[in-house]
Amino acid sequence: MALTYQQSKLVKDTIPVLRERGEQITTTFYRNMLRDHPELRNYFNSVNQKNGRQPRALTAVILSFASNINHISELIPKFERMCNKHCSLGIQPEHYDIVGKYLLQAFGEVLGPDMTPAVFAAWEKAYWLLAKMLIGREAHLYRDFEPWTSWRKFKVDRVVPETDDIFSFYLVPEDGKKLPKFLPGQYVSLRVQGPDGYMQARQYSLSDAWRPDYYRISVRRDEGAPYANSVSRSFFHPGLVSNLLIDKMGPGSLVELSHPAGDFFLDVHNTSTMPLVLISAGVGVTPMVAIANTVVHLQPGRPISWIHGSRRSVPFEDHVAQLRREHGPSFRTKIFKSRPASGDTPGVTYDYASRVDLARLDPEQDLHLHRGGAEYYICGPEQFMLDVVDYLTAKGVGPERIKIEQFSTGDLAMKRP
Repeated sequence: MALTYQQSKLVKDTIPVLRERGEQITTTFYRNMLRDHPELRNYFNSVNQKNGRQPRALTAVILSFASNINHISELIPKFERMCNKHCSLGIQPEHYDIVGKYLLQAFGEVLGPDMTPAVFAAWEKAYWLLAKMLIGREAHLYRDFEPWTSWRKFKVDRVVPETDDIFSFYLVPEDGKKLPKFLPGQYVSLRVQGPDGYMQARQYSLSDAWRPDYYRISVRRDEGAPYANSVSRSFFHPGLVSNLLIDKMGPGSLVELSHPAGDFFLDVHNTSTMPLVLISAGVGVTPMVAIANTVVHLQPGRPISWIHGSRRSVPFEDHVAQLRREHGPSFRTKIFKSRPASGDTPGVTYDYASRVDLARLDPEQDLHLHRGGAEYYICGPEQFMLDVVDYLTAKGVGPERIKIEQFSTGDLAMKRP
C-alpha cells in the first residue's frame, strides 16, 4: 500500500537532515548491526566499509528512493542493478528485517525528538515499500538462477598474466557439471575467506564469451591509495580479495562463485546489425572482451569500434590485434596510452599518447555518431565513465543507447542511465 499524502510529507521533510548527516547514519547503522549480527560480515565488503564507500552507497539509495517516493518507476533501472548484486551475494528476504530495524534506529539517533511515532511509522512504511519491491524482483532472479542459487566451488585451472598487474583466472567447476550461459558483460561474485575469518566477496566481470567448461575472470592488482606526503610505497585500503587471488590462489586453489548476474550486458537475442562502440579504460576492458568475442562469433559482420585507454600495457593486446586482422574493416580499434613505453610505436602499438579523448576520434568511423542505432558500452573508472557519457550526450546520443558498467549502487548509479 502506498504512503498517504501526510506520510509522504513526513518522510520528505526529514530528508534534508538525513542527507546532511548521511555518513553518520550509515556508520551508526553498520556498527550496531554488525555488532549484534556479526554473521552478516560475510556479506559486506570490509574494505568499502573502511573507506566509506559502502555507507555512502546505502545513503544514496535510501534517500533517492525517499525523494522519489511518488515516482518509483523512474528508479527501476537503478534498483535492477541493486537486485542483481544482492542475488550475486546471496541476500535473502530475512536480511531485510535486520537492515530495516537498524536503519530506522540510526534515523532515530540522528533525528532525535523529531523522530516522532508518526515519522517513524512513515519511514517504516517507506522502507518496506522499497524492501518488498526488491525482494520480489530478487525472487524472480533466484528462480532464473536455479538450480545454482548459492555458492559453488570452482578450482583455479590456470592463471595467465595479461599485463604487469592484470591476471586472468580460468575457473573450472569442481562438480564437473556444464556451466550455464550468461550474457556478455555480466559478472560473477567470487568469495574467499578473509584474514579476519569472515568470507569476503567481490564482483568480477566475465572476460570471455561463454564456455560450457570454464569461466574466465581477469583481476587487477589493487595497491590501494597512497598515503599523502609519504616517501615510501605505503598504501591504505588495498584490494583485499584481488591481491589475495593474485598472490595466493595459483592452479589447484579453490574459490566459490555465485551465478552470473548484472544488468550491464549485450542482449545476444537482439539481432541488430547497428554498430557497437566499446569504450574502456584500464581493467574496464574485461567485459568488453566478452562482448567482442561473443559478437564476432554470433554476428561476424557487425561493426565494432573499440576505444581503449591504458597507461602503458594494453590487456589482451595480442588477442585484440588478432580480432582486428581476422575481421578487417568491421573491427576497428583506437588505443590511447598516457605513458607509452620506449618500445612502443605510434600507429602500431597505440594511436594516441594521451588519456582517452573522444574529440580526437573520427566521429563517423570511430564513434558512429551518424548512426542513430549505434550502441555504446562504457567501462572504466567512475570519472572516466561520467566524462564519456557527458561527451556522447552532448553529441546527441540518447540515454537508451548508452550502457555503463557499475558495481556501485550509490551516487554514480543514481546520476547516470
